[in-house]
Amino acid sequence: MKAEKNSTDERHILLKQIKDEVLNLTSSPLYAERVKNKVSPVIGEGNHFAKFMFVGEAPGRNEAATGRPFCGRAGKILDELLASVEIPRQDVYVTNIVKDRPPFNRDPLPEEIDSYGPFLDRQIEIIEPEVIVSLGRFSMTYIMKKFDLDFLLEPISRIHGKIFDTKTTYGEIKIIPLYHPAVAIYNNKTKDTLLEDFKVLKNLV
Repeated sequence: MKAEKNSTDERHILLKQIKDEVLNLTSSPLYAERVKNKVSPVIGEGNHFAKFMFVGEAPGRNEAATGRPFCGRAGKILDELLASVEIPRQDVYVTNIVKDRPPFNRDPLPEEIDSYGPFLDRQIEIIEPEVIVSLGRFSMTYIMKKFDLDFLLEPISRIHGKIFDTKTTYGEIKIIPLYHPAVAIYNNKTKDTLLEDFKVLKNLV
């Protein structure tokens, strides 16, 4: 059960503070790249009281161009996956660990995750999701370690779709590691796996 704290206005203000800080994060290893390409950081979007929070790894080209998470091809697959279990996208909150696009969509580097991770931590504390769904291995590793589940870490191929129970400052939550939707762009078998894994979420609605 969520603790009753932070009104709608308070959560909006706190999340806007994060956006403003990321916009001015000149210490970020990706700040110069963002300015050079004249693109935007991608903070997150969705319901500020969401039960489900989806955490990806880093924005791609379309996301950096629009400032919106999961709005490209991977986002369309995420929308399909949510629809398959009748969870409206507007009811969830979607974000990434890294808030700026790494060059050429490469994997985020450890120093980039270290730079942006604290903003994700604050988003979790503000929104207080009951279920955090990590999308991809970098997100899985970060979230599992953050909530002291690193002793249960295995390759994502072994633990995708499993539910891990843990505690936060605001109560008990569930962590569910899943493949990143982008993998399904090139591999239909992975999309079938994702569709099957998403059924776990339906049982938690």
